[in-house]
Amino acid sequence: MPPGPKGFKKPKNTKKTAARLFSYLAKYKPQLVLVIIGVIVSSAANVYGTYMLKPMLDDYIVPLIGAENPPLATFLVNILLLLGAYIVGAFASWMYNRIMVNISSGVLYTVRNDLFTKMQKLPLKYFDTHTHGDVMSRYTNDADAIRMMMSQSVPQLVSSFLTVISVFIMMIVISPVLTLLVLVMLVIIFFVISFVGKRSAYFFRKQQNAIGAVNGYVEEMIEGQKVVKVFCHEDKSKEKFSNINEALRGASANANTFANVLFPIMGNLSYLHYAVTAMVGAALTIHSGNTSAGFFALTIGSLTAFLQYTRSFSQPITQMSQQVNAILNAMAGAERIFQVIDEKAEVDDGKATIARVVIEPDGNIIEVNHRTGRWAWKRPGKDGKVIYNEVRGEVEFKNVTFSYDGKKTVLKDISLVAEPGEKIAFVGSTGAGKTTITNLINRFYDVPDGKITYDGITINKIKKDDLRRSLGMVLQDTHLFTGTVMDNIRYGRLDATDEDCIYAAKIANAHWFITHLPDGYNTMLTADGENLSQGQRQLLAIARAAVADPPALILDEATSSIDTRTEKIIEKGMDGLMKGRTVFVIAHRLSTVRNADMIIVLEHGQIIEKGNHEQLIAQKGKYYQLYTGAFELD
Repeated sequence: MPPGPKGFKKPKNTKKTAARLFSYLAKYKPQLVLVIIGVIVSSAANVYGTYMLKPMLDDYIVPLIGAENPPLATFLVNILLLLGAYIVGAFASWMYNRIMVNISSGVLYTVRNDLFTKMQKLPLKYFDTHTHGDVMSRYTNDADAIRMMMSQSVPQLVSSFLTVISVFIMMIVISPVLTLLVLVMLVIIFFVISFVGKRSAYFFRKQQNAIGAVNGYVEEMIEGQKVVKVFCHEDKSKEKFSNINEALRGASANANTFANVLFPIMGNLSYLHYAVTAMVGAALTIHSGNTSAGFFALTIGSLTAFLQYTRSFSQPITQMSQQVNAILNAMAGAERIFQVIDEKAEVDDGKATIARVVIEPDGNIIEVNHRTGRWAWKRPGKDGKVIYNEVRGEVEFKNVTFSYDGKKTVLKDISLVAEPGEKIAFVGSTGAGKTTITNLINRFYDVPDGKITYDGITINKIKKDDLRRSLGMVLQDTHLFTGTVMDNIRYGRLDATDEDCIYAAKIANAHWFITHLPDGYNTMLTADGENLSQGQRQLLAIARAAVADPPALILDEATSSIDTRTEKIIEKGMDGLMKGRTVFVIAHRLSTVRNADMIIVLEHGQIIEKGNHEQLIAQKGKYYQLYTGAFELD
């Protein structure tokens, strides 16, 4: 049994959400005027058509019954007027529905654009704490609920409201006595709508949340299907999905049960009302033969029109209650979308930018637009002049302490200096904080305690785009986009020429296998490059970093998915790529970091050892144990 009014869940702030959502309609004012006119004309045509039954019966059909050669010319004119009214009403209904489809599509286009634009500005933390499926459901289910509301629910609600008001006024005009019966039935209808509607809206809210949960779990299982099969977790996965799916089924069944049961209930009430009205109306019509009937007088035409109004009175009220539920459902979806749009974007108060430059023999720095292999930080000076400082690649951590959730400390008082052109390797067990250090260098997360500088500039003072442009990154998990091989390499630098991309592929030792693909560099990749091996995907990721030609590199297990033979070949190409650049390497294979200028050993977020390979071996500490015990670090 669903909770009563106290447990009824609806959008937290319906008025604010509605005002914000309908603000998207501002640029559609001319079309909305046509919609309003169409709704009014459509409702008026239906009301007028029903009212025409009264004069046609009272003035023509009843008086002419039994008459010889009845004059039908005027009667036919009224029939044509009635036909014309319904044709105009049908056209007006088609017109406003067609316009609302265009408006709703335009609004949805803008909402999705705003949502996607904001998503690009959100910090990485947001995606670490929200499932991809839940984010996707805002683009699909929540957005579709808004579309349905805009294109159908709102116009039908307005049309139904106008119809109810118009019909009620005509009822009073025709028969105040029979209208009293309508008022009694109206009280019963509102009670039923209130009882059923609240419960329906409660479960529609649960349904939207359950859809997000199902989407999130399905997306997670699709991505991890190989892992599921390797560890034989099919049954456990099916069991968990069954539970999540059951929650969705229960919420959907209850929501649609309460929503759909309204029509049969209202239909039966309308039949009951119709029968009672017909009996009372027939009695009044018969009694109207007495000239003293007065206030209770009723003609056959009036009774016929009133009965038709009775049938067209309860249906719009039922539709209004259904549309209100749909609107509340859409408001709940809009709130979820606006929650993302209102999320705090990445803070970027940096002023320093990066520029390609030419450094003259006298040390003068000149900014250029072509590739030179030289970079400089560009900052505004006190006197309004632009200050250029060559990018050297010196990165320093000063007493950095960091936690993702504010509870568990991941890094504790980290201090280190990466000199220009040095290769710095981080080793340590899983969870030691290796990847966190590179996340902080990229400013995927900001440092709450301590400071990180890049060429003497606090990284918070460097624009994030420029900071990340200066750091080529190859991740352990390679992601390729739908497009050609050339497109995926060019993703590292969008203005790169085909020659630049091919050169980068040669550096990464990817050129040979690319030329042996069916269409070479024009081979289309789909589904994250499923037609390539894991090693080939990794090679493309390295080529993507090479084409960016960054001053510094971050290699997070960059060769973890490549066999030993290929790794040796790549290392030669990587040596050319890393020459003159500061490089941060995260590696589990200790054999790959022996030539590092400095190896930093992390344990529980703290630096426990640092030095080059020979120095650490001589210390016979943790690194020595790892290196001599196994070349793979578990």
